Amino acid sequence: MKHGARGYREKEVSKWTPKNETRQDEKTESPTEQREENMSTIRTEHAPQPIGPYVQGVEAAGFVFVSGQTGLTPSGQLVEGGIEGQTHQVLENLKAILESAGSSLDKVVKVNAYLVDMVEFSAFNRVYEEYFDEPYPARATIGASALPAGGRVEVDCIALAA
Repeated sequence: MKHGARGYREKEVSKWTPKNETRQDEKTESPTEQREENMSTIRTEHAPQPIGPYVQGVEAAGFVFVSGQTGLTPSGQLVEGGIEGQTHQVLENLKAILESAGSSLDKVVKVNAYLVDMVEFSAFNRVYEEYFDEPYPARATIGASALPAGGRVEVDCIALAA
């Protein structure tokens, strides 16, 4: 069975109670059931649908985790306009996913950005500054040899939940 696959079996476990009391048998939830109870999947038609085995985002533990977004439109077309056009689309996709979860770009605390060409770093930053105000979120910008769908930029983020 693959890691993370469904199908965990429930186990009976023994729980010891305080001193001088008897042992009680108690049913526990599987790790998958516990995880699903504490998180929710985020889906919106206002951002491109996943092109692999992942979701647009997940809300858990008071945070919204948004999967990497490229310069694809909600209909799945790569935008024109080079790094600037794609960065605008990426950030609009992030915004749509966050808003569908009741959060916003203003609540973003961490960003990971991936650029195919680090020469485009300054152009990326010019567009990025249009979407985020000081104090800026923490950020890492990483050079990538290639991105899905021929994209020049991909960004994922973590934000505070509503």
